[in-house]
Amino acid sequence: AAASPKVALFCHSYGSVVCGVAAPELPGSVTDIAVAGSPGMRADNVAQLGTRARVWAMRDRDDWIADVPHMDVGGLGHGADPVADAFGARHLSARGAVGHTGYFVPHTRSLDNFAAIGTGSYEDITCDSSDPHCSFVPGVS
Repeated sequence: AAASPKVALFCHSYGSVVCGVAAPELPGSVTDIAVAGSPGMRADNVAQLGTRARVWAMRDRDDWIADVPHMDVGGLGHGADPVADAFGARHLSARGAVGHTGYFVPHTRSLDNFAAIGTGSYEDITCDSSDPHCSFVPGVS
């Protein structure tokens, strides 16, 4: 039997909310969910996403989305900040990205990190220096 393809989801801005809502229903072939410039994923932490996929998050220091309240009160809001330590995502470097739309610009660390995740080249990922738990170890989620 042929091996099933591995799938990585890349979710920017409100797309990360959509990815968070979809997370519990994703097939097992989805191995990674990477969010950038996220207002939240409608969850308080990675465990509440209900997925076995690895969750990665990044935000450029110039991204205005950091000023959006990361909360969920009575169904209003999008939940916790995915780059907050308590959320539990692996923090990726976004070095070189500028502002809310700069994550997919060539020659940025953010785009290089997305490419590494998408191709399964986890050894090429650059983590944010503030996250000692970001690295990927084969066989460990």
